[in-house]
Amino acid sequence: MRRFEKRVTRRAPSGVSGDVGAKDRLRDTKRDEEIYAKYADDLVRFAMGLVGRDDAADVVSAAVLRAMNGTAWSEVRNPRAYLYRAVLNQARNEHRDRQRRWDKALRTARTGGTEPPEYRPEVLEAVKRLSVRQRAVIVLTYWDDLAPVDIAARLDISEGSVRRHLARARAKLKGMLHE
Repeated sequence: MRRFEKRVTRRAPSGVSGDVGAKDRLRDTKRDEEIYAKYADDLVRFAMGLVGRDDAADVVSAAVLRAMNGTAWSEVRNPRAYLYRAVLNQARNEHRDRQRRWDKALRTARTGGTEPPEYRPEVLEAVKRLSVRQRAVIVLTYWDDLAPVDIAARLDISEGSVRRHLARARAKLKGMLHE
């Protein structure tokens, strides 16, 4: 928000009339709209795999707003990777918040003597227990059918990291589902 305020209060150089910042603001807004329009569907699909269908659009909206209002946005060279990372980070935040609420509900239920009901299939529960990064790699591998090199480009991490997270996620899932 501060960056925007600085643009609004910028004065025209001497000898130039009009609001110089207005053209910059319009150009930046159009650029941001074009970037969002270009990647929005992919980001929502990615978020669905991370947080579920119901929360995906909210996660993407929050992530994109935070990213585009950040001070580093104007220097971003790869907006697609930057937005994917922003969605991943926002999903982590949502996951932490959800986990805190779930833990609180479990503590409350245990003190009352009842356990919360199971409402998801075991596979989704197992995927839900993975770290957010591992879930991201699983979603992009199996739902979006991407190769590790493409996942690395989207998340702006190395291909080796993608392979490592994928291997760990598969091992965890195999262990959880065979219990």
